[in-house]
Amino acid sequence: MKDLRNLLLLASLAAACNSGTPSAGKGDDSTAIKAIDSAGLVRDINVLASDEFMGRKPFTIGEEKTLAYLEKRFKEIGLQPGNGNSFLQEVPMVEILSKPDGDLRLKGKNGDVKLTYLDQYVAGTKRVQDQVSINNSEMIFAGFGIVAPEYNWNDYAGLDVKGKTVVVMVNDPGFYDSTLFKGKTRTMTYYGRWTYKFEEAARQGAAGILIIHDVLPASYGWTVVRSGWSKPKLDLQTADNNAGRAAIEGWLTRESAKKLFDLAGIPDSVMNQAKRPGFKAIPLGVTASLSLKNKTRKSVSHNVAALLPGTERKDEYIIYSAHWDHLGVGEAVKGDTIYNGALDNASGVAALLQLATAFTKVQQPPKRSVLFLALTGEEQGLLGSEYYATHPIFPIKSTVADINMDVLNFFGRTKDITIIGKGQSDLDDYAAKAAEKQGRYLIPEANPSGGWFFRSDHFNFAKVGIPSLYPGSGMVSVAHDSAWAPDHATMYGRDHYHSPFDQLDPTWELSGMVEDVRFLFDVGHTLSNESTFPQWKEGSEFKSKRWLIISSPLLRTNKGRTSGEEATAKRRTRNCVKIVLV
Repeated sequence: MKDLRNLLLLASLAAACNSGTPSAGKGDDSTAIKAIDSAGLVRDINVLASDEFMGRKPFTIGEEKTLAYLEKRFKEIGLQPGNGNSFLQEVPMVEILSKPDGDLRLKGKNGDVKLTYLDQYVAGTKRVQDQVSINNSEMIFAGFGIVAPEYNWNDYAGLDVKGKTVVVMVNDPGFYDSTLFKGKTRTMTYYGRWTYKFEEAARQGAAGILIIHDVLPASYGWTVVRSGWSKPKLDLQTADNNAGRAAIEGWLTRESAKKLFDLAGIPDSVMNQAKRPGFKAIPLGVTASLSLKNKTRKSVSHNVAALLPGTERKDEYIIYSAHWDHLGVGEAVKGDTIYNGALDNASGVAALLQLATAFTKVQQPPKRSVLFLALTGEEQGLLGSEYYATHPIFPIKSTVADINMDVLNFFGRTKDITIIGKGQSDLDDYAAKAAEKQGRYLIPEANPSGGWFFRSDHFNFAKVGIPSLYPGSGMVSVAHDSAWAPDHATMYGRDHYHSPFDQLDPTWELSGMVEDVRFLFDVGHTLSNESTFPQWKEGSEFKSKRWLIISSPLLRTNKGRTSGEEATAKRRTRNCVKIVLV
């Protein structure tokens, strides 16, 4: 009976999505591009997002079933194992559940304050040990906690925070001042992400770091922070068990930050001062004490890698990526405990399989190799892509581009397509040409200050210098009024995202998903038959890293350079290591 229901669902969805015929593009290999269709997408989403796969969480039976299914499908399509003789790349992870042993205690000249876990603060650790703590650790307000030489900004200038706890603000100065960072376009840099702030505090030797939450610059409410930090967290295993990280990492509510400043005898308007150039960090005259007890478990998850070798430039690689994992089984909502993750991100993995199929149908096989990479641990902090980027199967310097898919269009064809992080790299130009073939155009994401470019797997490829394309759904419907697409996107975020109700739905209009995947085929197919490497555009924080990769042999010789050019090259290299390896 269950199989019959699945067949009926497949049939109804295929009929619904084929009500319109998406453009196959002009001048492309039509047989290949037409192999991307709604029936194929529905078939794979239906399996991956079924209750049987238990929400596809790493370390569970859901992972085992997902890996087996993907390996079977890649073999059926005709691809080779992407990691030697295996389709799998092991990703060693550790699960840490941190629980405070009491309140966060603040002591200052104006008294003591105790802050309650989850309601007033959250805290955890990446250190793999039974217990971590800070005891009467001196607290310092360090502005945004940013060291950005290219923007002439250093919140840690002249500051020694070893053994101390830094308190910093979320986002970056450009959120408040259009003349600073990328404020002119309201685009958050990586310096504004909370992950960077923890990384920089560790580099500075801090014992603890607390980020002050604020809804608008964070782009999400305290409930998101609270929910995420109340559960076990996965991280990559390291040789030193993350001993180099700050012992305590966490967040304060805006109200808790005010209590801290009151305790220090400083008005919280000091945060406005920190938004201007020249701000100097302020010792608060307050100490912090907190102990965390940890439960840890080490295990291994897996990326899935399938390869289509190139014919002429087989040692150069195009990557298509999508994360296979979701949230598994969790808190019951209206009686349902399985977080199926149909759009997030069974849709992206289904697209990965469709693209693999299409590339096997081209009349002339691609000159470059194409790697289809299904990644683990995205929901836990982009872990699978971080592991691949730092332990690549194929050399980073030979990797041309990454094209990433995460939560695809479910509401029909659109006249536009969103490029998240538009303006970062030459891949925008490839995307514009592919969109034009479909009679479409590109738009940037609606809220670039939210830092969306740093929130999916493509980012880890960008961090090591690989230009990365991350498309989102368009916002102007072909068949409906102007509110249709935005309303559906809002509805998904409100009612389905990261809930048990992200399930395959017969009302989806998959013609838009089909057209978007065909668009991505065009981009990758073009790249796979070229000899040039796309670059980062001026103003991108990743530009100098790509320059180092492509031009690194020149750094070892002075031939053909003036002394001034050599000095410039060395300076760019130093900056790139400082800027990108964060």
